Amino acid sequence: MNQQLIDFIRETYATSDFIPLHAPTFAGNEKAYLVDTIDSTFVSSVGKFVDEFETKIREFTHSGRAVATVNGTAALHAALHLAGVRAGDLVITQALTFVATCNALHHMGARPVFVDIEPDAFGLCPMATATWLAEHAELDNAGVCRHINSGAAIKAVMPMHTFGHPAKLDELLAVCRQWNLCLIEDAAESLGSFYKGQHTGTLGRFAALSFNGNKVITTGGGGMLLCQDTEDGARAKHVTTTAKVPHPYEFYHDEPGFNYRMPNLNAALGCAQMERLEHILASKRELAARYADFFQGTDYRFVEEPAYARSNYWLNAVLCPDVASRNTLLETTNAQGVMTRPVWQLMHRLPMFAEALRGDLTHSEWAEAHLVNLPSSPTEA
Repeated sequence: MNQQLIDFIRETYATSDFIPLHAPTFAGNEKAYLVDTIDSTFVSSVGKFVDEFETKIREFTHSGRAVATVNGTAALHAALHLAGVRAGDLVITQALTFVATCNALHHMGARPVFVDIEPDAFGLCPMATATWLAEHAELDNAGVCRHINSGAAIKAVMPMHTFGHPAKLDELLAVCRQWNLCLIEDAAESLGSFYKGQHTGTLGRFAALSFNGNKVITTGGGGMLLCQDTEDGARAKHVTTTAKVPHPYEFYHDEPGFNYRMPNLNAALGCAQMERLEHILASKRELAARYADFFQGTDYRFVEEPAYARSNYWLNAVLCPDVASRNTLLETTNAQGVMTRPVWQLMHRLPMFAEALRGDLTHSEWAEAHLVNLPSSPTEA
């Protein structure tokens, strides 16, 4: 199986060279827009491409407001701040995620509560979330959700759309309404993914996108904060630009803010990438279909989009029969220059989150032991 897979991947990408997990493609106006930016001298956080990139993302996702940031972690941090999460508060999220999800909480002194994923799309499980809250939380007289044992306020639920596959958002929203919690979508991996026809990141009050070099499109480094309410959007722009009050020459800042502005250079790259987004998404879906056909009838299960969603297939994944076959697949492919990766180590296994509150993580632990990510770069430039 392993050698057949390596041969299949090499045939798909038509190369005998090293094959990365996910590489960016630059086949449009990237160079022209970057030269335009340099010639204009507006290479920092003020420039036409920042506004244009925000507009393109807002229009594509149909969000209320899109605010460009230096990276996805900054967008998450700002989202949590705007949602009222403060030091000592708890936020429910998943243990199977990239560390940035939890780093954003750590930066503000908040603490994660790890709840299990559901086994189809590997997103935060609504039933597990509801069960944990029923067993460990209560609403106080003011309607604040609190952890019974510690009294700490539980402020938000933060699912991550794993590998671009949308989590079960309707069910999570219902849990949030019951417990007066804010839904914040970690949509870092899901640009171009739709939940029941609606773009991810537009069902929660806030969401964060990432444009790191390995994402569906890239700005080199960068992120985007999505807000559904226009007032939230205006405050998001204000807070992420050092909370400076507009004035012809005075420097006055009316609250603590963040210097999270995306440079115009990065936004120029993003604008060019957005012009090719539909083509990239189509190419990635074609690649996923090829993988699905390859694994059909084997002991390996390709991870396909859930029935309720249309995924961008950011990272293709396969579930191996057991830990031994997973390890052999990883060792064999990487030894032959085909980059594959296991899923991230679960967050509660990392030293800085080892003491975090958590529920039963059976599905998360199973995925950790069986899942391998496969090369997922678009197959056409």
